[in-house]
Amino acid sequence: MDDTSAAITAVLDQVGTRLKRVRTRRRITLTALADSTGISKSTLSRLENGQRRPTLELLLALSQAYRVPLDDLVGAPEVGDPRVRLRPDRVKGRAVIPLTRQPDGMQVWKIVIPTSKVDPQPRGHDGHEWIYVLSGHMRLVLGDQDWVLGPGEVAEFDTQEPHWFGSTGNEPAEILSIFARPGERMNVRTPPPQT
Repeated sequence: MDDTSAAITAVLDQVGTRLKRVRTRRRITLTALADSTGISKSTLSRLENGQRRPTLELLLALSQAYRVPLDDLVGAPEVGDPRVRLRPDRVKGRAVIPLTRQPDGMQVWKIVIPTSKVDPQPRGHDGHEWIYVLSGHMRLVLGDQDWVLGPGEVAEFDTQEPHWFGSTGNEPAEILSIFARPGERMNVRTPPPQT
């Protein structure tokens, strides 16, 4: 298989996941989607599960039903254009822009925290997080500690410790978040001191 065929196969292998993600985020059932597109429920299910290759006819119908560009469903790479087109999403009321594209490994996001996110709901999970405040002020609850971080301040912590970050309630905050799963610690290497 040549490089072009491999690239096409890789893109097509991800279409089912993209289709399911769009449908579930919009809270549309397979039955409702089948009714609006005229595509059978079993065909839609097989598309989402990767058991059927998408055709242009099917993708165009889904693109129209979801009112999104075909490129959003396919995720085709931009040819000859080095710019990355970031697509913000909403997660727990926050605007989240992924800055990395790999689903596994280290994740980097730019997050805009609105002033409405002020009620701490600490939780713990495996991993390690590093947060840098770009603008505004952010509240960080880590265990029984409660801090307010401003522009240029950084927090680094083990995410097994129950934690929460949100707004101080006075202004939105913009942050960079780097999250690593266990075993994927960030390492900073510096040259040895010269003698």
